[in-house]
Amino acid sequence: MLEIQIYNYSKVFSNRLVGTFCMVLQKVAEEGHLELTDTLIDDNNTSIKTNVTIEIRYQSMDGAVGVWSDGEFLDVPDDRDGMFTFETDSLLSGQSHGSGTSPGRSLQGSIPTFRKAGKGVFSAMKLGKIKISKDDHKKGDEPAILDMEDLDRKAMRLAGSLDPDTISLASVTAVTTNVSNKRSKPDIKMEPSSGRPVDYQISITVVEARQLIGLNMDPVVCVEIGDDKKYTSMKESTNCPYYNEYFVFDFHVPPHVMFDKIIKLSVIHSKNLLRSGTLVGTFKMDVGTVYSQPEHQFYHKWAILSDPDDITAGCKGYIKCDIAVVGKGDNIKTPHKANETDEDDIEGNLLLPEGIPAERQWARFYVKIYRAEGLPKMNTSIMANVKKAFIGENRDLVDPYVQVQFAGQKGKTSVQKSSYEPIWNEQIVFTELFPPLCKRMKVQIRDSDKVNDVAIGTHFVDLRKISNDGDKGFLPTMGPAWANMYGSTRQYTLMDEHQDLNEGLGEGVSFRARLLLSIAVEILDTTAPEIISSTEVQVEGVSNISESATGKIDEFFLFGSFLEATMIDRKIGDKTISFEITIGNYGNQIDGVSKPSSAKKKKKDGENEEEESELIQNSSEDEADEESDLVSVSCTPPMKPVITDRNYFHLPYFEKKPCVYIKSWWQDQRRRLYNSNMMDKIADKLEEGLNDVQEIIKTEKAFPERRLRGVLEELSVGCSRFVTLANKDVNQAGRTKLDRERLKSCMREMDSMGQQAKQIRTQVKKNTVKDKLKLVQNFLQKLRFLADEPQHSIPDVFVWMMSNNKRIAYARIPSKDILYSIVDEETGKDCGKVKAVFLKLPGKKGFGPAGWTVQAKLELYLWLGLNKQRKDFLNGLPNGFEEIKAAKTGPGLQSVPPVSLVYNMKQVFQLRAHMYQARSLFAADSSGLSDPFARVFFSTHSQVTEVLSETLCPTWDQLLVFDDVELFGEASELRDDPPIIVVEIYDQDTVGKAEFIGRTFAKPTIKMCDEHYGPPRFPPQLEYYQVYRGNCTAGELLAAFELLQIGQGGRADLPPLEGPTDSERGPILPVPLGIRPVLSRYRIEVLFWGLRDLKRINLAQVDRPRVDIECAGRGVQSVLIQNYKKNPNFSILVKWFEVDLPENELLHPPLNIRVVDCRAFGRYILVGSHAVTSLRRFIYSTPDKSSNNWATAAKLMNGYMVLANGGSQPRSSPSLSSRTFSRPAGDIIVNMDSDPSVRKMDTVVKLDATSDAVVKVDMTEEESDKEKKKKKKKKKGGVDEDDEPDERVLDWWSKYFASIETLKETLRAQEAAQAEAEEREDLEIAAEAADIKPDDLLLKGSKTNQKSKEKKSSKDKKKGLAADGSEKRPVKAKVDELLVYNKELESEYGNFEDWLHTFNLYRGKAGDDDEHALDDDRIVGRFKGSLCMYKLPLSEEITREAGFDPNMGMFQSIPHNDPINVLVRVYVVRATDLHPADINGKADPYVVIKLGKSEVKDKENYISKQLNPVFGKSFDIEATFPMESMLTVSVYDWDLVGTDDLIGETKIDLENRFYSKYRATCGISSNYSVHGYNVWRDPMKPGQILTKLCKEGKIDGPHYGPGGKVKVANRIFTGPTDIEDENGLKKQTEEHLALTVLNHWEEIPRVGCKLVPEHVETRPLLNPDKPGIEQGRIEMWVDMFPMDMPAPGPAIDISPRKPKRWLKGQQEDKQDTDVHYHSLTGEGNFNWRFVYPFDYLMAEEKIVISKKESMFSWDETEYKIPPRLTMQVWDADHFSADDFLGAIELDLNRFPRGAKTAKQCSLDMIRNEQELPTISIFKQKRVKGWWPFVARDENDEMELTGKVEAELHLVTAEEAEKSPVGLGRNEPDPLEKPNRPDTTFLWFLSPLKAIRYLVCNRYKWLIIKIVLALLLLIMLGLFLYSMPGYLVKKLLGA
Repeated sequence: MLEIQIYNYSKVFSNRLVGTFCMVLQKVAEEGHLELTDTLIDDNNTSIKTNVTIEIRYQSMDGAVGVWSDGEFLDVPDDRDGMFTFETDSLLSGQSHGSGTSPGRSLQGSIPTFRKAGKGVFSAMKLGKIKISKDDHKKGDEPAILDMEDLDRKAMRLAGSLDPDTISLASVTAVTTNVSNKRSKPDIKMEPSSGRPVDYQISITVVEARQLIGLNMDPVVCVEIGDDKKYTSMKESTNCPYYNEYFVFDFHVPPHVMFDKIIKLSVIHSKNLLRSGTLVGTFKMDVGTVYSQPEHQFYHKWAILSDPDDITAGCKGYIKCDIAVVGKGDNIKTPHKANETDEDDIEGNLLLPEGIPAERQWARFYVKIYRAEGLPKMNTSIMANVKKAFIGENRDLVDPYVQVQFAGQKGKTSVQKSSYEPIWNEQIVFTELFPPLCKRMKVQIRDSDKVNDVAIGTHFVDLRKISNDGDKGFLPTMGPAWANMYGSTRQYTLMDEHQDLNEGLGEGVSFRARLLLSIAVEILDTTAPEIISSTEVQVEGVSNISESATGKIDEFFLFGSFLEATMIDRKIGDKTISFEITIGNYGNQIDGVSKPSSAKKKKKDGENEEEESELIQNSSEDEADEESDLVSVSCTPPMKPVITDRNYFHLPYFEKKPCVYIKSWWQDQRRRLYNSNMMDKIADKLEEGLNDVQEIIKTEKAFPERRLRGVLEELSVGCSRFVTLANKDVNQAGRTKLDRERLKSCMREMDSMGQQAKQIRTQVKKNTVKDKLKLVQNFLQKLRFLADEPQHSIPDVFVWMMSNNKRIAYARIPSKDILYSIVDEETGKDCGKVKAVFLKLPGKKGFGPAGWTVQAKLELYLWLGLNKQRKDFLNGLPNGFEEIKAAKTGPGLQSVPPVSLVYNMKQVFQLRAHMYQARSLFAADSSGLSDPFARVFFSTHSQVTEVLSETLCPTWDQLLVFDDVELFGEASELRDDPPIIVVEIYDQDTVGKAEFIGRTFAKPTIKMCDEHYGPPRFPPQLEYYQVYRGNCTAGELLAAFELLQIGQGGRADLPPLEGPTDSERGPILPVPLGIRPVLSRYRIEVLFWGLRDLKRINLAQVDRPRVDIECAGRGVQSVLIQNYKKNPNFSILVKWFEVDLPENELLHPPLNIRVVDCRAFGRYILVGSHAVTSLRRFIYSTPDKSSNNWATAAKLMNGYMVLANGGSQPRSSPSLSSRTFSRPAGDIIVNMDSDPSVRKMDTVVKLDATSDAVVKVDMTEEESDKEKKKKKKKKKGGVDEDDEPDERVLDWWSKYFASIETLKETLRAQEAAQAEAEEREDLEIAAEAADIKPDDLLLKGSKTNQKSKEKKSSKDKKKGLAADGSEKRPVKAKVDELLVYNKELESEYGNFEDWLHTFNLYRGKAGDDDEHALDDDRIVGRFKGSLCMYKLPLSEEITREAGFDPNMGMFQSIPHNDPINVLVRVYVVRATDLHPADINGKADPYVVIKLGKSEVKDKENYISKQLNPVFGKSFDIEATFPMESMLTVSVYDWDLVGTDDLIGETKIDLENRFYSKYRATCGISSNYSVHGYNVWRDPMKPGQILTKLCKEGKIDGPHYGPGGKVKVANRIFTGPTDIEDENGLKKQTEEHLALTVLNHWEEIPRVGCKLVPEHVETRPLLNPDKPGIEQGRIEMWVDMFPMDMPAPGPAIDISPRKPKRWLKGQQEDKQDTDVHYHSLTGEGNFNWRFVYPFDYLMAEEKIVISKKESMFSWDETEYKIPPRLTMQVWDADHFSADDFLGAIELDLNRFPRGAKTAKQCSLDMIRNEQELPTISIFKQKRVKGWWPFVARDENDEMELTGKVEAELHLVTAEEAEKSPVGLGRNEPDPLEKPNRPDTTFLWFLSPLKAIRYLVCNRYKWLIIKIVLALLLLIMLGLFLYSMPGYLVKKLLGA
C-alpha cells in the first residue's frame, strides 16, 4: 500500500493536511513502471478537486526490473515564471554557472533555474523549502525580519546581473561548484603531504618530584623519547628532589611518526655508573597528545608515576614538568599562567589532557589476530625452485607473523611458515592505564626471515575512533573486522624502493593483504587477588571464529570506462600504454595472484571463503562453467600515445572509449560505507558553503550572513536526513559491537549538531558572522572525524598506468567514493560520475618537483555495487553511446558489460581562454623573478600564452582560441557539465626545459548554438583561480573561459573576435572589451626613504642603487643613491606617476618594486625585487572635514584606532570612534587620579561633544581602602605584612617583579573574561533552545556568574587567600610599574609602520619547503618607503591647507632623512628557556650586541651553566642612522675550547622606532620622579615632550591652569602638581600634568595615538640554522637619544640583585649529630647545634648556591633551589649499614608551626599540610616546637616513626658576626651536655647494668611469665617421664 499525504507548509504554524492519496502496489510490481493521475481525498474520505500525478517504478532485489532513481521525477518546466528560489540562493556572482544542480546544492547563480532536478524523490525532500510563488514566500518568511530581505535579494539579483565588473566567487569556485551530476570535482592539491620529514623540537623541563615512595632515596629522572634517553643529576637522600633541568630533543621525521613516539618519564632510585638503579615509577604519553594541547604544551604540570611491574600499587609519586612540542613555524608562548601560586596543588594541575580523569585505572587491551589472506610473495622464485627440487613440494613464499605496538610495548604472534593465508587465532594482551595517553596502535604483518624481517603491511588503529568518552560512550572495541593493508607494489624485489610504504609511511600504492582482527578492552579490578601484577605483554591462543562473523560474502561488480587520457608525461610517450584497475587482488594481472598451494575447487554455492582468495583469472578453466560467470577484463588494450605538445602526449580515445569490469567477492558491509558517505556529503556541502561565506567576507560582498544561514539550514536538514536514513539494516550479519555503538553515537552527534545548527542560524546577524563561522568550522572537523570509518570492508580501487608491463603511475580511489546505493545520499560522491583523475608517481618518487608534474590525466567513469544491482551501471555516463560487447559471448549472455563504448553523438566547440594576468607567482629564477607563461589544456588540445620576462605578476592580456574542439555526448549534458580546463604556469629558461611553477583548474561557461550571447552569463567575468604547486599555493590566475558551440552555420555565428590591436605584439589577440576590467585613472605617490642591508651581488658590493617602481606598465624611478656606503637614503623623497587601474579594487594588479645597481659602462644589475600584492592598504581616503577625529582622518587605512580606554579598535568600525568625538564644541575634561599604578581604565562615557562632558577614569576602591586596611592579609599565609615598603629597599627589580605580577593578573582577567563570554554564549544557545526571553537570560547569566565567582572564591579561601570573591584583589605594595610585554614591541605597534614601511627585497629561487619557510634566506635587503594611491581628480581642499608642501604630495610633515647621530642604550634583563648548547644539557650564555660596525661582546661576564640567565646589563652604543639602524642582540654560548656557538639572536629595526609617531625612542613612565628607582630617563622632561608633540601636530596647547589642570586641544586633564626631591622637600611642578597628557595622548583628536610606555619587551631568539623554531626568549628594552639634544643621565642600574647573605661560610649540605648510643627507651637527647650558611633571594624565594658541578668542571655554576630543611633520624650500626628510621622536610617559606608538646605532635601535621596555617622562618626569625618524623611502611602508608623537638633561628650575616656560635656543642656559646642515662657510655664496663636496663624495665612481667611457664613445662615433662614406671610398679604391685 502506498500512501501520499500533501501538506500546506507553514513556517510559523504547524503544517495543514491538504489531502491524501492511496493505492495498492500490486499492479506496479507486475508492470515495473506506472504513471497515473488521480484526485486526492480529505479526512472524511471524500474526494477533493486537487489532482496528483505520479510515476512509480519498481526494482526487485535482483535488479530484473527497471530502477527508479533515474531522476525523471521532479521534472520542473524550464520556464522563468515558475522560478524556484530557496534560502540557499547564492547571492554571490552576477552569473549563473550553468544551471541544474545536483540535489539541494546551493544554486551558483543569480537567476537560479532548475533543469534536471537531481535524482529521485529524495531531491524533493532535500530541497527543503521550495517556494514557488513570491507572495506565498512572503507570508511564511521569518516574522522577526521585515520584508527587507526580499527586496534586498531582488536588488542584489539585479545588481548582480548588471554589474560586469563584479568578480564572481574568487579562487576555486569554477571548479568546485559541481553543476550537474555527471561529473565530480577534481582534487586540486597534488603532492602527498604525509610521509615527508619535518623538523620538530621537543623541550622538557623537569622541575621537581614530590611524594616519591621509598625510603632514603637518591632519585634520578630519566626522560626518554623514542630511543633517546637523557638523565637529570642525582639528588641525595630526599623524597622530594628539586631539579629544574631542561632537556631538548631534535627530530627530523614525518609528522605521524613524530606523534606516535612515546615520551616516557621515569624516576630511578640510586643509579650510578655500576648499577642501573631500581625503577620507582614511570609515566607515558605520546607526542601527539602534547601537540594537540593548546599552544602545543603542558606547563608546570604534575605527572603521576605508576609502577609497570606492580599494577596493584597505586601512585608512586609525582614529577612536575613542562613539555612542549614545536614544529616548524609554531611559536610557543611561555605562559605567565594565572595559577602559578596554586602549583603546589598537585591534584589540580595533573599532566593530563582536558577531560581525562585524574585517577586512571589499569586495563587490559586484547588484540585478537585471527587470520590473513592475499599476502604477496616475499621471496624469490629461484630459491623456491631449488627447494622444490630437494623437497618435492610447492611452498608458499612467505612466512608471516603479526606484530602489534602500543604505548611503547611490542607483542608478536607466532610465525606461520610458508602460507599466503596464515591462520593464527592468537591474542596479544597489553596492560596499560586507561584512558591511555597514546592514541594509536600499530598492527603490522611481517615476514620472518633469517637475515632480517621486513614489513608486509601496516595498519594503524586510532583509539579515538573506536571508542567514545562521552557519558553515553563506550570502551574501545573493534571487529572482528578485516583491516586492509596497502603498501608498495606486489612484485618481489630484493631491494624494495618503496619499503617505507609497507611500514605505514606515506600513501600505499597497492593492496598488500588483509588481516582479520578484533580489539577489546577490559578495566581491571586491581584489588582482585588473582590478578597478574606485571604489565608485560602476553600472547595467548583464542578459539576460531565463525565464517559469518564478519558478514555475508557477496558478489560485487566494478565497472570503469576511460573517456579520455591526456597529459601523459613525455618520458613514457614512446611506448604503448595501457591502464589497469584493481580492487584487492582482483584484476591484478602481473603480481596479484598468490594462489594457495592446495588449490581447492571453487564451490558452486559460494559460501566457501576460497572463493575470495582464488582470483578469477582470465585463463582459469572453470570460468565458463556457469553462464553467470563473466570473464573479468581489468586492463585496457595497449595503445600508442599521440603528441599533444612539447611536454605531454595523449591517447587517441576519440569516439571509442575502452571499458573494464571486475567481479569480486567481499563481505557485504556496505552499511558502514553508506553512513560514512552520508556524513562526507554533508561535510562537503558544509565546507563548500563555508568557503563561499569566507569568500564573500574576503571580497567584501553584501550579506555573508544570509549565505551562512543557508549553509546552516542545509546542515540541519542534512543531519535530520542522516538520522532517518542511517538506522537501517541493523540486524545484518557481521555487525560488530563497534558498528552498533558508532551508529548510536553518530546518530546522537548528528542530531545534536542539527539542533545546534538551527539554533545558531537564528543567531547569525551581520556582526556575529565571523564568530558563528568559527563555531560552524568546528562542526566541519567533527563531521570529518565521524565520517572516517575505522572498520574497513571493501579495499580501495587502484588505477595503474602500465607501460611495457611496468607500473608507472597510479591513482588510489577509496571504494566508498564509487559505491552505489539505491538511496541517493548513501551513494559515493564519485559513483557513476565522470571524474578527472591525475596519476602520480608512487612512494618517495612523488615527493618534491616530481610529484607536481602530472603523469597522466584521466577522465574516468567508475561504478561499484552489488552484482545484483548491476543493471544501472551505465546510467551516469554522458549519453549518446553504443555498447560494444566482447566477441566470444555465448548464447543468453545479454547482460555482459561492454568492453568499449562508441559515441555517435559529438558536438564541436570553440574554447576561448581569456588569460588576463597572474599575481604573486613563485620565484623560479635565481634573480628572484620568473619568466612566466601559461599553458592551457582542454581535452586533447593545448596552447600557450607568450612569455613575459622578469616578473612575478605577468599581465598577459591574451585571448587563446581553441578551434574545433570535439566533445562526445549530448549537447544539453555538456552544457551543464563541461570537462575541466587545466592551466599550468611555467617559467621559461634559456637552456633546458621550462620549469613548473603551478597549476590550477577551471570550468568554462558554455553557450550552446541556440542560446543568446548576452547577460547574465555572457560575456564571462574574470575570476581569480588559486594556483597550487604541490600542496602549497604558488599564486593566483585572473582569467575567464568560455566554450561556444559551433552550430550549422559554422564559426560565423559565434560572437566576433577583434583582431590583434597592438602592432608590436604581433598576432596576439587581447582580451576583448566586455571581459577586461573597466579602468579609471589613479595617481600613485611613492615615498622613497632609503635602502638597507643590501647584500653583495656576484661578490661585488652594491654602490649606486636605484629603485624602480612599476604598476600596470607605468612606473617611476627614484634618484640614484650616489654612495650607498656613505648615505643609503634618497635625496628626493616623493615622486608620483599616473596609471589606469581597474575600478574594482580586488582586480588591482600588484605593484613591483625593483632595486638595480648601476655599474660602470651603463650596466645595470638587478639586486632584488618585491611585489606589493594588495594596494588596498595604501589607498588614501580623504579626511572627513565634518569630523575632527583623527581616526577617520588617518591618512592610510592602516592607522590604529584607539579609543579612550586604550583598547585598540579594529579599523572596520570608524563609525564608533567618530561618534565619540565628533564636532567638539565644548571642552572635554579628563579627570586623572593621583595614583595611576592601580588605575583600571574601563570607563568610556558616551560623549555628546556639544556639552561639557567629563571623562572620569576610575580608580579602584583600593585607594580608599588602603588607609583603613594597612594591615591586610598577605597572599601566602596568615602573616601580617609590613607596612609600606621602605623606599631605600626598592630598586628597579621591585618595579619589574611588580609589573610581572600585573601582567599575570591581566592575563588572568582576560582568561576569565573569555570564559565568561563563552559561558554567556552557551547560555544564549541553551536559552534559545528552551525559548527563554532575553531578560530572564540576563538574570540567569548573572546567577551563573555569581556561582562561578563563588566557586572561585571558595577555592581561593581554601588556599588561605583572603579573597572576597574576585572583586578586591589583595592590595599590592604601591610600587611604580612598567609594562611587561610578553611579545615584541613591534607586534603591539604594527611594526612601527605608521608612515614608513619596510619592503623586503627578494632574490634567488624560492624554496620548495612547505609554505616557503625559507624565504628569509632569499632576502637581499630592504627598501624603506611608502605608497599612497588615490583616484584623480583629487578635491582641492586638501591642497589648499595651510603649510601644504606640493612637493611632498600626501606625505606632509615627514621628517627629513639626513644622517643623524644617536646614542642607543640597550638594556638586557634576562633570557629564558635557552636551547642547550653543551653536552651536559646546559649553556654558558653571554650577550653580544651589534649595530653597524660596532660590536659589544660581554664575553668575560658569561653566566655558567644556566638556561635562564639573568644578565641585568645596559650597553651604550653610538650610531648614525641610516647607515647603522639594524640592532642585533645575540646570545652566545661560551666554550673553553673552540669557537663560541650562537644560541639565538633577535634583530630590531631602530630606525622605524626612532621615526614612529608612537615615540618609541624612550618609553614614557607612569609617574614622574627626579630621584630613586623610578627616576625619569629621558633628557627631555614631560613638559618639553608635550610642547614638541603639540607643535608637530599643529594643535593648540598645552595651557596650564590653576588647580592642577592642563588644556590640550579641547581636552582638559587634571593631576597633582607637587614633587619631592631627594631631601624630601616639596616643589611645584607642571611635569605631572604633562605626563598625564602623554599617558593619554591617544585621546587627543586627529593626531593622538598611544605613546610607547616604559616597558620590557620579550623577543624570541632565532638561530638561522634552525629556521622558524624558537631557541629561547630574551627580555630587554632599547632607549635612543639623538646626539643633538642634551645628553641623557646615566643608565639605570638593573644589575641582578645580590642575594641576602645569611651567614658567611662554605656551602655544605649535610651535618650530623653525635650518636646517642643504646637508647633503651627510643628517646635520644642531643643538644646539638647545626649552622647552615646560605644566600637567599627574597623576591624569588630561592637559595642561591654556587658550586662546581663535578671535579672536572672549569668553573662554578649558580643554582637556585627552594629553601628546604630536611631532618632525618638514623640508627647507627657498627658493622652493617645504618638503618633509616624517618625524616621530615620543611619548606622554610611555608611550614606547619611546631606542636607545643610531644603529645600534640601527630601525623596530621604533615597529612593536612594544606589546611593548617603555615609560617615562614624569614618572617618569624625564630621558631621552636615538635615535628613528626615519618617513613613509609610496606603498603606505602605513612607512619609516624618519631618526633623531634627543634628550634630554628635565622640570623643575617651581620648578626652572626656579632654573636658567633659554635657547631655541635662547641664554643662560642656552648650548649650543655645532654641528659643521657649513664648506660649509654659504660655498657662494656657493666654489662649487667645494661641488661637490667634493657631487660627489667621493659620485659619484667614477660620474664616472670616465661619462668612460670617453664616450671610448669618441666613438671609436666617429669610427670610424663616417670608416670609409666610408677604405673607398672603399681600394677605389678612391686
